[in-house]
Amino acid sequence: MTFRRNHSPTVAAAKAGFSAAAAYRSEKSPGLPSQKKAPRERRRLDPLAGGWDSEVVPMLIAAPALRSIAIFDELLRRHPELGSGMRRTLERRIRAWRAVNRQDQEVIFRQEHPPGRMGLSDFTDVSDLRVTIAGQPLDCRLYHFRLKTLKGLTPYEFICKLWTKEPDRFRLDPLHQMPGLNS
Repeated sequence: MTFRRNHSPTVAAAKAGFSAAAAYRSEKSPGLPSQKKAPRERRRLDPLAGGWDSEVVPMLIAAPALRSIAIFDELLRRHPELGSGMRRTLERRIRAWRAVNRQDQEVIFRQEHPPGRMGLSDFTDVSDLRVTIAGQPLDCRLYHFRLKTLKGLTPYEFICKLWTKEPDRFRLDPLHQMPGLNS
């Protein structure tokens, strides 16, 4: 860090393109990361070394929904010499085992669509218009759907209304491609 000779760690880190935390960390231990000593090993014996594969894993396989505290209570019942100091160790091991060995769970996103919340739906009876096709009267109904987010307007009506209010937002007239007499 040549910037560190003339600037504070925060300014030098900003000029070098990394975080201030990294600057303070490198200042605290000036050696390369590859020259750091290895993290310490276990200081005490593994309390689960003898019973993990033979007792805990079969319980997890037999009852996947079993909570870690229930497994801990069962281990204490079977082996009272273990003591309560290994509960957190057991919880960590169970969480790591489940992350690797648990079956995939089905994910469901519940969706509710109450009527009328997002849009308005309506049928119009047009039999009184006496529409005929090949001489046969057409008995039909027209379906209308309007989104509430468009303030009850059809998408076309909404765009036309917005265009008349704010024409700068549009580059072209929305009516220029509308089918009609000249198309």
